[in-house]
Amino acid sequence: MAKKAKRGGQGTPATVALEAAGVVFTVHAYPHDPAAASYGEEAAEAMGVSQERVFKTLVAEVDGTLTVGVVPVAAKLDLKALAAAVGGKHAAMADPAAAERATGYVLGGISPLGQRKRLRTVLDGSAAAHPTVFVSAGRRGLEVELSPQDLLTLTTAVSAPIGRR
Repeated sequence: MAKKAKRGGQGTPATVALEAAGVVFTVHAYPHDPAAASYGEEAAEAMGVSQERVFKTLVAEVDGTLTVGVVPVAAKLDLKALAAAVGGKHAAMADPAAAERATGYVLGGISPLGQRKRLRTVLDGSAAAHPTVFVSAGRRGLEVELSPQDLLTLTTAVSAPIGRR
C-alpha cells in the first residue's frame, strides 16, 4: 500500500501515478529558492540527503526522439552512453520548451513519473545501490522517494551507466 503523505494540495501527475500504482513512496516538500543555481543540489541540501540518492530528470533527443535520462544530481548525463542505452547513435539535450511540452512539467520540476507523453527512459545504474532514491514529484520544491525498482517498473525504464562524474 502506498504511503499517504499529507499533500495539502501538493498532488501532481507524478504522485497520482504513484498512488494509482499502489507502490510505497514518500513525498518530501522543501522551500524552493528561485535563485538556486542547481535544483537538484538544492533538493539534496534541503532534505539532508546525499547527492548520490537524489536524481535529476533530463530530457535529450536521441536520433530525433525525446528520451529521458535520470542521473544523480552529483553526476552529468553522458549523452553517448544514453544514446547507446537505447540503441541510438546521436544524442543532444532537448530544447527546453519541447521537454516541457512533452512531459507537462516545467524545468526544474520534470519528473520521470506521470509525464503527459510517456518518453522512453534510462535510469542510471547507480540507483540500484540505494534502497530508495529521490526524484522530482513534478514541482520545484517537491520530491518523491521510492525504490529504484519501482521507478524502473513505473517508467518502463532500462538501467544503464549514463551518469559520469
